[in-house]
Amino acid sequence: MNIPERAPIPQPQENDAGLPAQPTAQPLTALNENLAENPGRPELNPESAVGPASPGNAPALPPDLRSPLHGFDLLFLILFYLVGGVVLYIVVAGAAMALFGVSVTALEESAAARTSLLIVSQALLSGATVAFLYGIIRSRGTMNFWPAVGWRPLGGTMARSALVMRYVFLGILLAFAVGYVSRFLDQDLNLPMEGLFRNRQSALLLMALGILVAPIVEETVFRGCIYPVLARKFGVGLGVAATGILFGLAHAPQLWPGIGQIALLMGVGTTLTYIRARAGTVTASYLVHLGYNTVLFAGFFLATGGLRHLPS
Repeated sequence: MNIPERAPIPQPQENDAGLPAQPTAQPLTALNENLAENPGRPELNPESAVGPASPGNAPALPPDLRSPLHGFDLLFLILFYLVGGVVLYIVVAGAAMALFGVSVTALEESAAARTSLLIVSQALLSGATVAFLYGIIRSRGTMNFWPAVGWRPLGGTMARSALVMRYVFLGILLAFAVGYVSRFLDQDLNLPMEGLFRNRQSALLLMALGILVAPIVEETVFRGCIYPVLARKFGVGLGVAATGILFGLAHAPQLWPGIGQIALLMGVGTTLTYIRARAGTVTASYLVHLGYNTVLFAGFFLATGGLRHLPS
């Protein structure tokens, strides 16, 4: 990643009396003109930086928080996700009836059919959400898409392969810790998520979605888009906590009324966001998320005898 070098600070000129001359308004005018031409560049806006400004200098925005997205963009993103989810489910159901002869009665009576439709529509919604974000960012022409949503190379003194394994291993440890704690939470409740794993077809689809798609999309949305906006507005600490809470709430429909499980997932979201904030890149939290999901689904796979104990 190439970070633009800061321009040299101009030395004050002396007037005829030998005293430093007062700066003219030209630099501020140039900055205002630059802001008017580039409204989507937060690094040009002193008010968008984290922390107080030092006297006479505009505060420098940390590179990992330089995002062209703002609060209204997050509202549009949420609206797109909610409306798009309903529309895509209807489209997928219509396609199943038109192309595969699935009847409305079969969809109403077959939990496996409904689950498959839900998973397929969710996968399409994930792709549509990333495309929606791509359209917003590229329409402003300020940054390349992936760096704009937090995806930067891992940094540090360790070798790249060692860093990758380190973050994946952290995800594995997180999965074991969450698995242990969850044994004591909401054991007497039937959660909606459990109904998605009651047949082999839906379980395979969920495993593919949870390992191949969910970590990329969820890290892009939560740690790449939502976190920088909240951190610029409220500070890094509150941004980390708020992003983790939103991550847990986003999964609440799958876990309700399991309040303990939802709270546990808020903790997972906060941990992932903290790792992203410390590393300065979504790549780190993605690797942890990948290790976490892989262990959870691998445990389910082994517990069901390679899915042999599930109905087809």
